[in-house]
Amino acid sequence: MCASTTLYSPLNHWNAGPGKTVGIIGFGGLGHMGVKLAKALGSEVTVFSQTNSKKELGFRLGADDYVATSDPDVFSRLSQKFDIIINTVSAEIPLDLYLSCLRRDGTLVQVGAPKDQLWISPHSLYARRIGVNGSMIGGIAETQKMLDLCGEKLIFPEIETIPASYIDEAYERVMKSQVQFRFVIDISTM
Repeated sequence: MCASTTLYSPLNHWNAGPGKTVGIIGFGGLGHMGVKLAKALGSEVTVFSQTNSKKELGFRLGADDYVATSDPDVFSRLSQKFDIIINTVSAEIPLDLYLSCLRRDGTLVQVGAPKDQLWISPHSLYARRIGVNGSMIGGIAETQKMLDLCGEKLIFPEIETIPASYIDEAYERVMKSQVQFRFVIDISTM
């Protein structure tokens, strides 16, 4: 529920919906819910991921486009395409490249929690009145709106159920970025 509200809150605040283009940076536990929610709100949705390894899954979960940022042409191809871009990753990434993909008055929303500072050139912001914002999680009313949307559109998180005895292995997989979305512990195995 936390991941869903974390993504729903900026989508709701910046009016994602029909006629809006949304980019989701990262396709993990947060990003996959961002794709599902933005699509349910009626937006055109693009996933930005390092590789194409989850491309088929991205389309299955509702993405209209899925791009590998390892492709050197991707940012010029998507120049000034998006109204909203939500960064779900915690790694340091070249944010100026993503800002180049925002339309005039577009917004980049940071929801991932990087260890260090974010670096952005002010020149990336001036010409098109681009905004850079942060968002953590919504309140009770926003969480209820998210739950109502998920109930209406039958949106569920993608999970991998594991037995309690697998916790150490699950942790190792998280540390190696070998998890697609979320682990859920089967409490009947405790």
